[in-house]
Amino acid sequence: MIDIRNSPFLFGLGAFVALFVTAQSLVFIAAAWKEGKRLGIPSATMRKALVGSGTFSVVPSIAILLAVLTLAGALGLPLPWIRLSVVGAITYELPAAETAAQAFGTSIKSTISDPTVFSAIAWAMSLGSVFAMVLITLFAKRIQSGIHKAQLKDTKWAGLLISAMFMGLISAFLGSALGGGLVSILALLASAATMAIFGLLIKKAKMAKLENFAMPVSMITGMAVAALYTIARNGGVR
Repeated sequence: MIDIRNSPFLFGLGAFVALFVTAQSLVFIAAAWKEGKRLGIPSATMRKALVGSGTFSVVPSIAILLAVLTLAGALGLPLPWIRLSVVGAITYELPAAETAAQAFGTSIKSTISDPTVFSAIAWAMSLGSVFAMVLITLFAKRIQSGIHKAQLKDTKWAGLLISAMFMGLISAFLGSALGGGLVSILALLASAATMAIFGLLIKKAKMAKLENFAMPVSMITGMAVAALYTIARNGGVR
């Protein structure tokens, strides 16, 4: 039986998506360079900005790579690669995949080999993100205008509103994290502690360049703590 999760068709589709996004990026770089020349910006300045932005793009991509590897065990490599290389995010893809799997009485904690279940998960991961793009296309300008007006009227309450929305999103995932047992709790605490340390360094020590490192390092720390605890609990590596 062909493993649908890692079929040549899905790998080909993933390669097409990756090449398309890469070509699109190169077109925008070329257009930006041309516009910079028109505005009289020195080539050395633009080259420095290009190298700097490229360098700092590598570190945030580590978090994406970790997310792909997290989902690859259950869903194979191509589907997470396609989803997370374009518009996906681990904060959406993981819950969407798990919810669809649970509807069939299974979980992405195990390998998804049933084509029907895999298809349902792929649809859930893909269709869910379509609505966000539609809403942004139709209503982003109005939403942005409303937020801007709120900030002009009362900066404090506007900031609290955005913070409340973010905390609500985090709280939605907190239950599943706490329900995963001691390993999940330790990973959560380790990641939170690492993020708090980065926050202090960024705000108190004025080390703004660390912002790009906070998320991937926090994820790696949480995974490392979970792995070390599991190894210690099982009496070492076997």
